[in-house]
Amino acid sequence: MGADRRRYGQGGAVKRPAVKRPTALTVLLGTFALLLTGCASVPDSGEVEPVKASPAGESQVRVYAVPPREKAEPDEIVDGFLEAMTSDDPDFAMARKYLTKAASDYWEPGAGTTVLRAAPDPAGPRDPAGADGPGRTYPLYGDRIADVDATHAYHPAEPSSYNGTIHLVQQSNGADGKEWRIDSLPQGLVLGESDFQRNYRSVNKYYFASGENWLVADPVYVRQRIDPTTRMDPVTQAVKVLLDGPTRWLRTAVDSPFPAGTALEKGTRTLEFDDRNALKVPLNEKASKAGRTQCRKMAAQLLFTLRDLTSTPVGQVELLADGSSLCVLSGDQAEEFAPDRTTGRPDNPYFVDDQGQLSLLRADGDEEAERTPVIGPFGNGDVKLGTVGVARDEKHAAGVTEDAKSLYVSSILSDGELGDPLVSSNGPGKDDRLTAPSWDGRGDLWVADRDPAEPRLLRFEEGTGTPETVTVDGLEGARIKGLRVSADGVRIALLLSKEGRTTLRIGRVEWHSSPAGPTVSVAELQSAAPQLETVTAVSWAGPSRLVVVGKEAGGVQQVRYIQADGSTSAAGVLPGVNQVTAIAAADDDRQPLVAASQDAGIVRLPSGANWQTMVEVGSSPVYPG
Repeated sequence: MGADRRRYGQGGAVKRPAVKRPTALTVLLGTFALLLTGCASVPDSGEVEPVKASPAGESQVRVYAVPPREKAEPDEIVDGFLEAMTSDDPDFAMARKYLTKAASDYWEPGAGTTVLRAAPDPAGPRDPAGADGPGRTYPLYGDRIADVDATHAYHPAEPSSYNGTIHLVQQSNGADGKEWRIDSLPQGLVLGESDFQRNYRSVNKYYFASGENWLVADPVYVRQRIDPTTRMDPVTQAVKVLLDGPTRWLRTAVDSPFPAGTALEKGTRTLEFDDRNALKVPLNEKASKAGRTQCRKMAAQLLFTLRDLTSTPVGQVELLADGSSLCVLSGDQAEEFAPDRTTGRPDNPYFVDDQGQLSLLRADGDEEAERTPVIGPFGNGDVKLGTVGVARDEKHAAGVTEDAKSLYVSSILSDGELGDPLVSSNGPGKDDRLTAPSWDGRGDLWVADRDPAEPRLLRFEEGTGTPETVTVDGLEGARIKGLRVSADGVRIALLLSKEGRTTLRIGRVEWHSSPAGPTVSVAELQSAAPQLETVTAVSWAGPSRLVVVGKEAGGVQQVRYIQADGSTSAAGVLPGVNQVTAIAAADDDRQPLVAASQDAGIVRLPSGANWQTMVEVGSSPVYPG
């Protein structure tokens, strides 16, 4: 159980021999229940087990650190400290017992977290004979996969080696001898991926799209249980990080109506819902400056943020300042600020059928799917389509012709003439022409021209008129192979092709004022799936989640969920389906995924089931957007 630690010497990697000594970390799987009578979440059987790292996927395991034993050897001090970092100990008090006073004052666990593929692996001291002076230096090794900064934002890393050091000295124990203690160490926490997933959970906090009246998700990580440094429960942590403001990457694209300096009332560490699932949030006096309309928007931010943390719908939120009520907002009232602003109708997928027509798919349970060509030129055969995008109001659709040369927009509710194409590509072949189109929440239409002679990203305001060429910073010679714009219109997922590899990047959509009118650019591309060597297809699957089709190096094609910040979990891997060329997800996660498979046609993935064929021949499945 747990990960092996290895020592690295001049002769290469060798497994460290077992040493019989007390462990610095204990997982209580049974005996702790004797101390917490009536706690249903704690198992009432099992044994106390020493571990080096949390077993993958065991989020219910609780870890309790113990102090170093008397006269502990340097190896024990290093191992004990690394293990104690994975606990929920208040202010990491036990971990600090492995440090000198000066090192304890310097060390700030909340400064950030380095996430490694496995638990950090300390090598033997560089010179155990003592040429290193009176102390001992232990290198730390590992495969770094991400960093979480002090604002709780997750940053995935391209696969790289982690190198840190821990230095020990001997200090007087106040009696008749000396004890080894750590006097130099990396700032923040260094955790293996399984320990990170056991201790932290992803939460969306919400801010308003700049100048707009709808919310944008900003994913961060908070502790699963009581935070060791702030002593706040998860709900209070989520409220605090919301009040702290948006993450650096999103800051320029969103607004927060909370008055400057707004914070939780001093000393607030616990927020509890009442029996109506309503929550009162006590804020400091700065919040009292908010007007009623402003306060309602503040409450909406809180309501949507807290939805990720509760198993039942949040009934209402009441904001208080200096003990006085500012406003009350119910869950239903908050829907006017929803990030997806749907039509209210259940989403049904569309696809391009074997005749090149846009058709609507309806299927209930295990019934055979009913397909209906849409009304108008896209459904009557006036033009053969290759890829499509349906506007979120489901009144219009955009279609790219079968040869990927021309883009049209047409009503799908009434007959009419097709009209001229909005744009045509001069690319030499189908794969060098137009991508599948995508609609954002504002009603604007996006498409990329892959013409090697003139690659460009285009936006059509409200799906009409002359296209605006959108500048994309950071392409570095890559071409856009596919795109999907988020419902909030603030982020765009780009499939970028370069040197035979297709990767996924998320860009921030920025609006700029100019004498000729507002212009748009895409800035600060960030990696969203560095673990995948190549990505075939992508779709937004909610406010901050995407569903991705791709392959790891040397692996087979897989379908998985990822967060917009690039974080993943083992639970995100979905049942496999062969030869997927396109995938679609609805904003409502109760709707099934739909994919196009070269082997099985148009398939869907209902909750708790496997992939099922809906139509044997078809392509380009999409939900509105």
